[in-house]
Amino acid sequence: MTDLAESINIHRRWIALAVLFTLLMWESLAPFFGFFLRKTKRRLVHGLTNIVMAVINTLLIVALFLAAWTWASSLAGDNGWGLLNWIDGPIWFSALIAILLFDLFTYWFHRFSHRVPFLWRFHRVHHSDPQMDVTTANRFHFGEIIISSVLRIGAILVIGAEMWHLALYEAIMFPVVQFHHANIALPPRLDRFLRLFIATPAMHKVHHSRLQPETDSNYTSLLSIWDRIFRSFRTRKDLHAIELGLDGYDGSAKQNLIGLLKTPKD
Repeated sequence: MTDLAESINIHRRWIALAVLFTLLMWESLAPFFGFFLRKTKRRLVHGLTNIVMAVINTLLIVALFLAAWTWASSLAGDNGWGLLNWIDGPIWFSALIAILLFDLFTYWFHRFSHRVPFLWRFHRVHHSDPQMDVTTANRFHFGEIIISSVLRIGAILVIGAEMWHLALYEAIMFPVVQFHHANIALPPRLDRFLRLFIATPAMHKVHHSRLQPETDSNYTSLLSIWDRIFRSFRTRKDLHAIELGLDGYDGSAKQNLIGLLKTPKD
């Protein structure tokens, strides 16, 4: 299945780039918030800063964790560890179970990142963006990436996942993350329909509100069912009134690359 994982990863990168380009165009033609109107330079700096964070994190994962995830996957397979090695079924069934379980892991890591002060120190880098757009989907401190990547080793062992399961999950999950971070809006009926299944822009705008009860809601990255099951689902009608970001992190010194990397020390 190594070839399948490599094939999915190649397609995953192209899909992410295509979704990024599409959403950037959508944000340009019909932005929900007008914070970048006639401010092309500010938008460019903002986007490049967030993308640089993504490049740092990607290099870190390739250098430190890709081999560890592959090792964990092989260890689980060779020893029959993990749920997927205990059940029989067609390939589509194992893919479905893997997606559900990886998404459940992502949900709870995200939720704990809000509840555990140490984890929040890193995660607030993501929430401190006062101009959330599609590039914010890439804005995570490398400390958060290290912690989540270490914990993912355990998730792979418990799930009994092969590397193609993980690649498939990320190929599906990340475009949805890009979508719900984008500075766009869907027709209300369409958003209500889609959020029966996945996280939507309306859901995630609430999550990025400065009001803590709203920040501490809508944790899901892909499937909205987790917020409904674990009672963290929240909606709001006046989305234009939402103030994005975090108090105390609006200044340029906090929003440039160095400021973001230093945020956990604040």
